[in-house]
Amino acid sequence: MVKAKWRSVDGIVLLNKPIGLSSNQALQRVRRLYQAAKAGHTGALDPLATGMLPLCLGEATKFSQYLLDANKRYLTCIQLGKRTTTGDREGDVLTEELIPTLTDDSLEAILDRFRGDIEQIPPMYSALKHEGRPLYEYARQGIVIERKRRRVTVSNLTLVSRTDDTLTLDIQCSKGTYIRTIGEDIGEALGCGAHLHSLHRISTAGYLPENMMTLEQFEAIAEQGYEALDSHLISMDTAVEHFEKVDLAEADTLDMMFGRTVSSPVSLEHETVIRMYDEQSQRFLGLGQIKGTSIRPYRLVNTSEFSL
Repeated sequence: MVKAKWRSVDGIVLLNKPIGLSSNQALQRVRRLYQAAKAGHTGALDPLATGMLPLCLGEATKFSQYLLDANKRYLTCIQLGKRTTTGDREGDVLTEELIPTLTDDSLEAILDRFRGDIEQIPPMYSALKHEGRPLYEYARQGIVIERKRRRVTVSNLTLVSRTDDTLTLDIQCSKGTYIRTIGEDIGEALGCGAHLHSLHRISTAGYLPENMMTLEQFEAIAEQGYEALDSHLISMDTAVEHFEKVDLAEADTLDMMFGRTVSSPVSLEHETVIRMYDEQSQRFLGLGQIKGTSIRPYRLVNTSEFSL
């Protein structure tokens, strides 16, 4: 396939990130296949982690924050009895302790502490920044930075299976939840320590896991050309489906394209973000803010090639 330097391509693809690659490395691999002029990922997965990584190409990058803020679901295996420097299997072992004998009821009682609204201290081996640098850079130098507790929500935590020294958990949680910290905290609650052995993101923002593709699948499709690749793009408005939809008449669509405030077909007392479409073509225009009977532009897609 002869590739142009870069091209304008808009949409979302769902990558099943492989183990061993950072999220940015995985993003750049897919971006080069598409030769996309602009691209970004929507929430980092550690190199150890696998699973769903939505990638935003072109105009879709304008809405990536909403995927960052979305709820997520993970399948994780926690290794009991060993604490490590990084909280996962890639770190050096700090301590080894006997694992207590647990009944199903006693284990469930402990797991129940990690359901609902909980507080976490972000791990030092994380991308959270302090004075412009990610915490993991300080951690690698042996520097510990004080971190504030953060409230997160674990909407579901299910024990999938267990062995004498592992727990496999299905976890659905809010943004900013550190699964590694849940694993370590469960180990502390059990009194034996623990670390993350594996982590797989099943889904994010309601995207279905069966729509993910591996790097190898993307590479195979790329051999068929851009048209084949582009057929796997997901519409960018799927990132903002939680906002109410409003259709604009032809004249209002044209005004909105030029960044003008337009009349709203509905009236709202409080300012609300809505997603906007051209009434006739159903093309997604972007996000607007509605208050009273007016809609003003908030985050518009590039409509330079739009025709009514």
